Amino acid sequence: MTTAIVWFRRDLRLADNPALHRAASEHQRVIPVYLHTPKEEIPWQPGAASRWWVHHSLAALDSALQQRGSRLIIRAGDSSLVTLRDLIRETGATGVYWNRLYEPATLNRDRAVKAALRADGLIAESHQAALLIEPWTLLKADETPYQVFTPFWKACLQKLPPAVPLPIPPLPAPDRWPYSLPLTALELLPRIHWDDGLTAAWQPGESSALAQLDWFCESALTGYAKWRDWPGRDGVSRLSPHLHFGELGPRQIWAAATEATDGDPLGDKGAETFLREIGWREFAHYVLYHWPHTPEQPLQERFAAYPWRDEYADLLRAWQRGQTGYPMVDAGMRQLWRTGWMHNRVRMLVASFLIKNCRIPWQEGARWFWDTLVDADLASNTLGWQWTAGCGTDAAPYFRIFNPIRQGEQFDPDGAYVHRWIPELAKLPASAIHQPWTHSTQGNYPAPVVDFAASRAEALAGYERVKAG
Repeated sequence: MTTAIVWFRRDLRLADNPALHRAASEHQRVIPVYLHTPKEEIPWQPGAASRWWVHHSLAALDSALQQRGSRLIIRAGDSSLVTLRDLIRETGATGVYWNRLYEPATLNRDRAVKAALRADGLIAESHQAALLIEPWTLLKADETPYQVFTPFWKACLQKLPPAVPLPIPPLPAPDRWPYSLPLTALELLPRIHWDDGLTAAWQPGESSALAQLDWFCESALTGYAKWRDWPGRDGVSRLSPHLHFGELGPRQIWAAATEATDGDPLGDKGAETFLREIGWREFAHYVLYHWPHTPEQPLQERFAAYPWRDEYADLLRAWQRGQTGYPMVDAGMRQLWRTGWMHNRVRMLVASFLIKNCRIPWQEGARWFWDTLVDADLASNTLGWQWTAGCGTDAAPYFRIFNPIRQGEQFDPDGAYVHRWIPELAKLPASAIHQPWTHSTQGNYPAPVVDFAASRAEALAGYERVKAG
């Protein structure tokens, strides 16, 4: 009778969990374990919104395990290896199984853990669960990494579709469970209760993730290509936090899209566009793997010399609080603060405004998103901010500067999004909602913190200096 430890991390689900499936097939007893070791992820340990999500997702996972006669063992410490060795001594486990993560700090940690456990004479296996294509398996013909998304995705499609998702395996319990910390001991929830908006907007956990996937496939998948850029409509999946924390896997998403389109997801415009967005997530992890310095430094080194604004504390604060005077920007920032999430079209807009109209370093925005987003993902966050800043791989040209007025008129023409998040403008007609300074009923809403045309010219002048340097 052998015992296995399954080390849960950001794979907080029972279905399509390769590590869990492998452990259950090879051992007679399975002990699910979650280790709280945030110091091992410095400087990118989870932010406040992410910790809120983890608390509730762990509670949901433990409940799902208990319904199957198992439970989640929670431990905390500074070292995953030390904590795992303690559990191995307590349980007599002969194997440890986990699913791979791809951030630089976790990759280095996991390699060291695997080598140490194998040196101890134990089985130590890692499995692929978070990505469709692992970053080191795909290179160009010249053996260098892809730097442009479209050829990368075409190469991925040659290896897809993925395998069928795995079912939930039997979970045989040990004769005696090791000690577990109570979830509250991790102190993941905020001490000051600012999280009411998150609670109203989200329900973490595997069952909620699957329900959201079902809703999206039934109600919005086929129209995704048409409505995904309209933040005032229910046109997107809202699956990103579930996917980030592994309450749902990309194979399950592919399988659901396949079923919803009678077996041909790439032949349906909505499904193909949506799966391409899953491809962007793959690309983000690919870029981070091959260029691990990019969370802090621009991939294009010349942009390190960009002439950012010297004093920007007040402008940054106005942006963070949704007080810039540009309704689409402010609606996005208020949605973020209230719900821990922001529509992707608006993410690009608010990032462009911070970088190019306020001339504030993109790293400031990335750090704010990291702390406030429930789907804060190091790979996607880094790719998105560098893309907008024009300094990353496959980046938007720096001179592409989103106009918040035009973006609002094009993607929120009736003002539904702005009206929802900016109550000061509730009485403003749709014709003036994206330029409230032109209307007498602007109320207490602030005037623009920068002039768009002048700030655009300053941004382009800075870009010319980078090119000349």
